[in-house]
Amino acid sequence: DIDFCQDRRDEVIQYVQKRYGKDRVAQIITFGKLQARAALRDVGRVLDMPYSQVDKIAKMIPNNPAAPTTIAQALENRDELAKLCEEDESAKFLLQTAMKLEGLYRHASTHAAGLVIGDRSLPELVPIYRDPRSEIPVTQFNMKYVEKVGLVKFDFLGLKTLTVIEKAIELIEQSGSSINLENLPLDDKTTYEMLAEGDTVGVFQLESSGMRDVLRGLKPDRFEDIIAVVALYRPGPMDNIPAYINRKHGRETVIYMHEKLETILSETYGIMIYQEQVQQAARDLAGYTLGSADILRRAMGKKIQSEMDSQRTKFVEGALKNNIDNELASQIFDQISAFAGYGFNKSHAAAYALIAYQTAYLKANYPVQFMAASMALDSGNVDKLSIFKQDCMRKKIEIKPPDINFSQATFSVEKSANSCLAVRYGLGAIKNVGEEAMRTLCKVRDSLGKFNSIEEFAHHLPQEVSNKRQLESLIQAGVFDNLHSNRNQLLSSIDTILGTSNLVRKENNSQQVSLFAGSNIEPEYAAIRFLDCPEWSQPEKIAREFEVLGLYLSAHPLDQYEYQLKKMNIKPSNSLYELDGQGTGQRITMVGQLTSVQERVSQKGNRFAFLQFTDKTGGFEVTCFSDLLISNRDSLQPGNILIIYIEAKIENGLVRLLAQRIMPLEDKIALAHSGLGIWLENADCLEDIKLILSEDGEGKAPVEINIKDAASQIKMILPNCFQLSGNCRKKLKLVPGIIKVEDILENA
Repeated sequence: DIDFCQDRRDEVIQYVQKRYGKDRVAQIITFGKLQARAALRDVGRVLDMPYSQVDKIAKMIPNNPAAPTTIAQALENRDELAKLCEEDESAKFLLQTAMKLEGLYRHASTHAAGLVIGDRSLPELVPIYRDPRSEIPVTQFNMKYVEKVGLVKFDFLGLKTLTVIEKAIELIEQSGSSINLENLPLDDKTTYEMLAEGDTVGVFQLESSGMRDVLRGLKPDRFEDIIAVVALYRPGPMDNIPAYINRKHGRETVIYMHEKLETILSETYGIMIYQEQVQQAARDLAGYTLGSADILRRAMGKKIQSEMDSQRTKFVEGALKNNIDNELASQIFDQISAFAGYGFNKSHAAAYALIAYQTAYLKANYPVQFMAASMALDSGNVDKLSIFKQDCMRKKIEIKPPDINFSQATFSVEKSANSCLAVRYGLGAIKNVGEEAMRTLCKVRDSLGKFNSIEEFAHHLPQEVSNKRQLESLIQAGVFDNLHSNRNQLLSSIDTILGTSNLVRKENNSQQVSLFAGSNIEPEYAAIRFLDCPEWSQPEKIAREFEVLGLYLSAHPLDQYEYQLKKMNIKPSNSLYELDGQGTGQRITMVGQLTSVQERVSQKGNRFAFLQFTDKTGGFEVTCFSDLLISNRDSLQPGNILIIYIEAKIENGLVRLLAQRIMPLEDKIALAHSGLGIWLENADCLEDIKLILSEDGEGKAPVEINIKDAASQIKMILPNCFQLSGNCRKKLKLVPGIIKVEDILENA
């Protein structure tokens, strides 16, 4: 296995072909098998059965790529499928036919990263296949058999982290600094302080919540600690982490079974972590050569009793020559054996630890450039972008919204008005636009200096960005706000903008020479007549923004509830890692906008769901069981803002949230009789407001209306109080002409 920067992996493959010869390098074939669902769909297509019927049957078979379920297993475990088979002859024939084909090879493909290199022309060693989609030949033997014919297998893997490092260095240099990765000091105080706080979002190998907890306890202060934690943080060796931490901080005594073990195990506080330590102990205590010590290591890892007995005899006899008695030697052998099964290769751990340190160093010393690089490499992963955004908020790093004149195709770094560095959102990270198309657009813009108007933008719009869907996404993301602030007007005028652009392109292609071509006269752009449309309300604006960005950037739907949330003791999602108490349940209250509902069926046949929420600080997931799921079905619609009463449990270092009660936030606020302030552009929508309030009925909550007049601000407090239910508040926020709706006071 060899890791390379993912953007330059192809260069390595080209180098290998050039170095060893094109006829000596090949990719490795893989064979795709017909699994249950694919077999059913293929057979259904041949039998000309309705797609909806076949799809319904296929979806009755559990989809688990790690351990695929066969049709036979599904018939045994799913009563619904067996019943369908009994009642429907066509379904029975479909299943029986598919079972005969299931497991057969369906197609040939190539291994994602595997290559073989031979010392002679490969057709002399292995049959070769030519994949029409690739210029590199492919072996007809799969990875299991190419080794047996004497070929060396390589996995050329594209490691995203290496690309993040390269991108971060590029951004650092653009900001006027320079950095030499090869000469980074391995004792940087700022880096270790950051690691000790568990501030490792985006840091290679060290960013999981469990690992962050370990780092907070460990408080690493040397490179060897990072190597050790990379090797230990795996099933099995994890059991030694508490001992490593306690011994490092002097809370537990380090005891060596023999003085010769001290030189071998002192750097890991007497805990055998690495395979190299096993080999070194066998050499120093029992006179093994390093080659025979490696055989011992493998024997211990496999736990084959006959081999272990043979090695124990050899170890004890060798130790006796070093004046170690039989009993102690046998005890040392047992201790080494206990560790050897979990031993990790130190050279591998050290290589990964170095990359972990490099990313940690960049984050600690150049946080803005590092975050911009990390976001650039995960621009298509909304979940990761949300995590990075949350981390930026915590570190007070500004993320500037996408802008047609300042954004690059990907995330970049620029100076704010206060001379602090900020991350600028990349145009290519907006959904439906395409990064390459945005590169072309940025080149056009840079050749002009900037776009001064929508008309100028339309005049110079390149062919690659003349797609209606692209333009819709750019408008909804707010990239034109500095040129034209009314997004609704822009969206309604898309056809006019594209029509202007197409006309200009046709004129340019006709090769007619303009009267002013070559002169210094500034070109005049024909004005675009925009339709008279009111701007979207704030909730609609941020909802459309979320649709194309996948996260809330300029604002969040919860912003309007800030007054109430302060009084409710709400737990923000970014503070969940502060919870402690393994296995114990804690009652907390959270508020979030529901983004998705993933329903599942338990082994007992009960329905439950994973509810995905977002709040102002990030995202969180809540498990909702059957009764609560059924009783709240109407409320559990994506987009709704809910208050969730939760039991939080910590299991294996991870926080698990279980919903106890759920209700719409508006209903909760209405129960508190919170008054409402309504701000209007003009008095045109007063009748709509009157109708909504009347339908909702009288109650205990006051209403205040503010109208922005040309000369002054008019404020009216309505003489009656109203119920102001959650539904009423929702309706008011959707009335055209209302600028904002906010709670103003709270009665007892």
